[in-house]
Amino acid sequence: MPGSPAVRSVIFWDTEWVCEYPTQQELNKALPIFVLAPETLLKQRKHAQKTAADKAAEKVANKKANRQKRQVIFKRAEQYVKEYRQIERSEVRLRRQAKQTGNFFVPAQPKLAFVIRTKGINKIAPKPRKVLQLLRLLQINNGVFIRLTYATTQMLQIITPYAAWGTPNLKTVKELIYKRGYGKVNKQRIPISDNRVIEETLGKYGIICVEDLVHEIYTVGPNFKVANNFLWPFKLSNPTGGWATRKFRHFIEGGDVGNREDKINALVRRMN
Repeated sequence: MPGSPAVRSVIFWDTEWVCEYPTQQELNKALPIFVLAPETLLKQRKHAQKTAADKAAEKVANKKANRQKRQVIFKRAEQYVKEYRQIERSEVRLRRQAKQTGNFFVPAQPKLAFVIRTKGINKIAPKPRKVLQLLRLLQINNGVFIRLTYATTQMLQIITPYAAWGTPNLKTVKELIYKRGYGKVNKQRIPISDNRVIEETLGKYGIICVEDLVHEIYTVGPNFKVANNFLWPFKLSNPTGGWATRKFRHFIEGGDVGNREDKINALVRRMN
């Protein structure tokens, strides 16, 4: 109706103003004072609000999923600790039983070995060089885990003058993976600084955290080949105190190369 006050809603950038004007003429005079927001700006603002709400919801969902995943990882770690203790106590019990009955305890053959390359690339025969390439020992002081079989034992015999190896214990496996562990992700060397690095690559094999990886390597589980291939060869330092005076002699002759069984753990401590 003419003469009745008009109620208009005017948007001034980020504030919606509700103004009352008695006539259309006064409204037209007052309009230049306000700047109407473009339609695109309103759409952008609505899209930004929706995106922020989606991100917040996703953050809450991820936080809940991570909490549940941490609980699973913690339970698995507890289970592994019990398994390791059971293996150790079982061996002690069998040793005591053998001693009490006057017998000898013969431990099981080791299934896992850790190999360290001790020589560079010069003056190496073609056959040992090829074996070193197959074992991924491309640089001096490189180290890898190997499943001990008849075939791998023969390969280790071929590279005896150029490598040192032995049977690692649980502490050595953990220290190597935690301190110098790198994973192969899309053919790139990625540090294992988060469980997501492991889960994205090995999650389909049931390996979702570092403790799963340590357990698979130490026990030489069914997915050992995949887990070991995921680990990039360890790049170790020169041992503290240096190598032996005659480095390229066999370990039993006072050198450093060849099989040193459980004495490999002391060498890894000095090189890690």
